[in-house]
Amino acid sequence: MAEPQSPYVALIKPRIVSMQLITVAMGFFLARIETPVSWWLFPILLVGTFLTAGGAAALNHFLERNIDKLMKRTQDRPLPSGKISPTVAAIIGFALLFSGLGILWIWTNSWVVFLSFLTAFLYVLVYTPLKQISWINTFVGAIPGAIPPLAGWVAVAGHLDPVAWQLFWILYFWQMPHFFAIAWALKDDYERAGFKMLSVEDPSGDRTLFQMMAHSVILLMVSMVPVFTGKLGLIYAVLAGILGVWMVSVSLRFRTSRTRETALSIMKTSIIYLPLLLVAILLDVVFYPMISVLISVI
Repeated sequence: MAEPQSPYVALIKPRIVSMQLITVAMGFFLARIETPVSWWLFPILLVGTFLTAGGAAALNHFLERNIDKLMKRTQDRPLPSGKISPTVAAIIGFALLFSGLGILWIWTNSWVVFLSFLTAFLYVLVYTPLKQISWINTFVGAIPGAIPPLAGWVAVAGHLDPVAWQLFWILYFWQMPHFFAIAWALKDDYERAGFKMLSVEDPSGDRTLFQMMAHSVILLMVSMVPVFTGKLGLIYAVLAGILGVWMVSVSLRFRTSRTRETALSIMKTSIIYLPLLLVAILLDVVFYPMISVLISVI
C-alpha cells in the first residue's frame, strides 16, 4: 500500500506543477530548433517554473481553505484538515513564488519572469475567485494554463513569435475537455461548495457535451498548425493526428454515457495526451531532420 502523501507535497499540487513543467519544456524544445542555446538553461528554467508554480498552488490552497472544507474531494487537503496552518501555507507560497521568480530573473530574462508572474497572478487572483462568480472561469483559467509554453519559448528566443502562440492555443484548447470533464465528475462537490461550474448549471449534460466535443475537434485542428507552418514535420503530424482523433473519440462517449466514470475517462485521456504530444515534438525534432537527410541522399 502506498504511503500517504506528505501535506507539504500536496500543498504545491504536484500534478498541476508537473503539467506546467511539461508545457514549459514544449516551448523550450521547439524554440531551440532555431536558437541552439546551452542545455544548462533547461534545468534552471524547470527549477524556476517548479518553484513559482508550487508557490501559486500553495497560495490557492490558502485562499480556498474554507471552501475546501465543504467538498468531499478536498476535505483532507493540508489546510482544511489542519495538517498545515494557513499562516505557514501563505509563507511557503510567497517564499516559493518569489524564490522561483528570483532564479528566473538571474538566469533567464525579463520575458520569462513576466510570463511566470502573470501565470501565478491570473491563477491565484483572477481564476480562483472567479470560480464562485461564473462558469466562464474555465475559459479564463485556461489562460494561465496556456502561458507556460510561451515562457519556455522566450527563455530560448528572447521574444515571442507566431510559433510560440501556436503552442499557446494548443494548450488552451486542450484544457477545455479536461476541465469540463472534471467539472462533470465533481459536479455535486462543486455545487455543495458554491462553485459556478457549467456542470452545475447543465443537469442534462448537453452543454457540457458540446463544449467537450467542440474543443476536442478544435484541439485536433490547432495541433496541426505547426505542421502547416513548416515548424514540425511528418513524425509529429502522424502522432499528433492520432492523439487528436483519440481525444475526439473519447469525448464522443459522453454523448451516450453521461456518467462520472465516462467523465473521468475523458479527464485521464487528456492527462495522457499532453506528455505524449511532447514526445511527438521531441521525436520530430530529433529524427525528422535525419530522415530528411537520408531521403535527399537516396
